[in-house]
Amino acid sequence: MSLVVQSLAKRYGDTTVFANVSLTVERGEFVAIVGESGVGKSTLLNCMAALDTWDAGSITLDGTALGSLSAEQAALLRREKVGFVFQAFHVLPHLDVAQNVGLPLLLLGRPDAARVGAMLDAVGLGGLGARLPQTLSGGQLQRVAIARALVHRPALLLADEPTGNLDPGTAAKVMDVLIAQTRLEGASLVLVTHSETAAQRADRVLHLAADGIRR
Repeated sequence: MSLVVQSLAKRYGDTTVFANVSLTVERGEFVAIVGESGVGKSTLLNCMAALDTWDAGSITLDGTALGSLSAEQAALLRREKVGFVFQAFHVLPHLDVAQNVGLPLLLLGRPDAARVGAMLDAVGLGGLGARLPQTLSGGQLQRVAIARALVHRPALLLADEPTGNLDPGTAAKVMDVLIAQTRLEGASLVLVTHSETAAQRADRVLHLAADGIRR
């Protein structure tokens, strides 16, 4: 698996968010993207997942040009090959922990209770599958989000400020789980973060600016 971004540009009307962004992420690599607030880090991550459009350039995931996909094709590609961890967790409150984690498998038509249980054990939430999200702490919710993002064994994991709402101690534990599980599954990890501590754990750190990527 490789992710290749070439000369990417994003604009909102007459305002350029970023331009000339080029980077490559190899299989199993952990890349952190840092930069000033408002420079478009989360927007870039959304483009990598084909959740947002762009105005110039290209993104290729595992040989597939994301810009050529219809909305339905992009959704199918995400289900198969991409996992996403959000800062705000985005767990579904009416589903219990196990149902939240198992949702990607259900959408793929491959429900697997054993796999869900194994992922919950792996992130330290074994025995909590029947709990509702509102009964969990922030750190536990983020681990639910990590388990959900990895349960279908995606080739690429995208993480948008996954420790932004957590205290330093909990943030370190969440990063431990995120990195360990990504390595175990052989997935590539792209992390957007303001945290220097989190970024320092990456294989490479890239700095996003309005005029492109700085290494």
